[in-house]
Amino acid sequence: MFYFALLLTPERDLNPAEGAAEMAAYHEFHAKAASAIRGGDALAAAGDGKLITGWPGEPVVTDGPFAEGAEVAGGYYVFEADNLDDALELARQIPAAQYGAIEVWPMVHWNAPSQPVGADWLALLLESPDEVNVPGSPEFEARVAQHVEVHQSIGDHILGGAPLHPPATATTVRVRDGQTVLTDGPYVEGAEVANGFYLLRAADRDEAVKLASMIPAGSVAVRQLAGIAGL
Repeated sequence: MFYFALLLTPERDLNPAEGAAEMAAYHEFHAKAASAIRGGDALAAAGDGKLITGWPGEPVVTDGPFAEGAEVAGGYYVFEADNLDDALELARQIPAAQYGAIEVWPMVHWNAPSQPVGADWLALLLESPDEVNVPGSPEFEARVAQHVEVHQSIGDHILGGAPLHPPATATTVRVRDGQTVLTDGPYVEGAEVANGFYLLRAADRDEAVKLASMIPAGSVAVRQLAGIAGL
């Protein structure tokens, strides 16, 4: 099975030595978890992101940062694991789990990129919890049909992506003083929860926002990938 791991961390101002230690920790994690990692990258600063609401037809774009609270999305991974316990063990080893939180979501399916992903764009689809549809339901299939239409319109810009299972299936992982703390559900209790994501290729932020505004969702958070993971 495939799992989406969203890294939620405080934005930190690291000095060069701290930055080097952080990078070394991620290199070590990548070496240990290489057989399970199917994608991922860090995200550019939250302040450079955009939030798009008003689909369809009347998009309203809000400048980032747009997350309430101290933690913001700082990166993501796609894991392939035999089961949720194995995926949670991988999440526990992510360095960000030591000072932030990792949301782990089962993916309905994974449309893997067929070409390398660099400094492209993550479009995180958000919905209010009562608008999230269960896979296989008529409502879910109706939304799938809308996404098929999007692929027909902007498919040349879509590198990959996945729908996520409902928030009741999510687990949040934290590591504090060497102890792993697991919490059912998303980390942030808010008006909206993650419901899927796209990886988009766009010439610039304006084009990324235009593409994301066509995606059927309650709102879409657009963040540029750092393009440093090499995954």
